Amino acid sequence: MSVKWNVTFRISRQKSGVEREFQDFVLEVDPNEYVLDGVERVWAFHDRSLNYRHACHHSTCGACGMRVNGVEKLTCITPIHSVTRNGGTITVEPLRNFPVISDLVVDMSRFYLAIDEAKFFPVAPVNKADLPYEAHAEGQDDCERLVDCIECGICISACPIALTTPAYIGPAPLAAAQHAYNELEDASILELMDDVNAAWRCHHAFECSAVCPSNVEPGWRIMDLRKRIMRHKIQNLLTSGK
Repeated sequence: MSVKWNVTFRISRQKSGVEREFQDFVLEVDPNEYVLDGVERVWAFHDRSLNYRHACHHSTCGACGMRVNGVEKLTCITPIHSVTRNGGTITVEPLRNFPVISDLVVDMSRFYLAIDEAKFFPVAPVNKADLPYEAHAEGQDDCERLVDCIECGICISACPIALTTPAYIGPAPLAAAQHAYNELEDASILELMDDVNAAWRCHHAFECSAVCPSNVEPGWRIMDLRKRIMRHKIQNLLTSGK
């Protein structure tokens, strides 16, 4: 017989033009279930007006990013037992640094546009994916895979600079630019990111890397992008001086 816990889901509720409030739902859960399972149960059995995003349920789509007890999480892979105990409370909020559309749903359109500007391709050939192991068999060189960034926006929510500087494009687009430049060697990507609200706004907090569910290491990628920008600028100076 599986263990059951009584857990309170305290969920942020906010509709257009209405001030945010929290609503509590007491659920009987299996501690090995995931936070997203609890949110779905609230919607299914308690309040059909709750708005949230979800899709794949196995950490591929990035749709279910939320703040759980004040920390950015991909809720489909966050076990309930990792964030509370029997009789405890799980506070679920939308990601920070994005406009709230409704409840746990935020507007990520500006984020997606920034990813596109970086010329980032979410799917890459396996032989260019920079994998740490041999990922394809002989005769499968034309296979493709998803690049590690799942565009969940969690890193932007955790970033203290994004919190205080709305014009900052954020860690994921910068990491995407670094990846795209590695693939394309297109100098226009470096020139686009050579901006006070792009590569030079990061303050090295590395909160983005700490919460990234895909181990993209956006903090490291931003530092590498800066090196590439500086190298490009120096090369241009040396060339123009000839």
